[in-house]
Amino acid sequence: MSGVKKEEAMTGVNGSSKTAVMRGSAEGNGMDAEAHVTAERFSVFYHNREAVRQVSLAIPARGVTAIIGPSGCGKSTFLRAINRMNDLVPGCRVSGRLVFDKEDIYGPRIDVVALRRRVGMVFQKPNPFPKTVFDNVAYGPRLCGLTGRAQLEEIVERSLKSAALFDEVKDRLGQNAIGLSGGQQQRLCIARALAVDPEILLMDEPTSALDPRATSRIEDLIAELRGKYTIIIVTHNMQQAARVSDRTAFLYEGNLIEFGPTKQLFTKPRESQTEDYITGRFG
Repeated sequence: MSGVKKEEAMTGVNGSSKTAVMRGSAEGNGMDAEAHVTAERFSVFYHNREAVRQVSLAIPARGVTAIIGPSGCGKSTFLRAINRMNDLVPGCRVSGRLVFDKEDIYGPRIDVVALRRRVGMVFQKPNPFPKTVFDNVAYGPRLCGLTGRAQLEEIVERSLKSAALFDEVKDRLGQNAIGLSGGQQQRLCIARALAVDPEILLMDEPTSALDPRATSRIEDLIAELRGKYTIIIVTHNMQQAARVSDRTAFLYEGNLIEFGPTKQLFTKPRESQTEDYITGRFG
């Protein structure tokens, strides 16, 4: 699989690098916190269109970070960049740096397969494999070379318990996962991601296709996983971001407008554009 093209970061006017005054700069965006993922003037292009524009921010470890903004603002593009899912998009290229565990994710020494084991992802719509519940969860560990039945059973049970699903499916492990409800399928996908013991869990609007009850279960699960994993969630639902996250980033037209503690951003935003968005004046 070929990776996206990596380019040098753009500089400011007259070639200067005015990071401290640019939108989405490090200043005021948590760069002093213990960072698990750090973006440094990071951009993503689809051919000539810049979908993410020189974003700089630091996402703290073992907390929940929400990314909000209107449709098409670059939320999902930025999220997918963290485990290089954008490699699959023709014409995609990046500039700047995106750092995980002190290593540039787009650097020449990165093993993308190993990266994706450490950075799991849950998509907008539940996407269980047309296999049994057991085989869905065991899929990743088997790819990693585990074949012992007892070890796989232990991993499957632990992962399903971590996803708050084991009690509901313990008597259905041999049944096709497609027969589960939508909310159960999404929690199964979370269990599948957790089965390879990732450090980061990316969630791209994980409840947008679910009913309110299933949404509540997923939000409760996020709260339970907080502190064990670094969770980054993209959501259109600002109330959800306020409920589940520790920090929130607001993107608009590819630019990072504001990033900070969730309570502060929703009650006393620094930027007028943030206030306009969260109060419904646009978006």
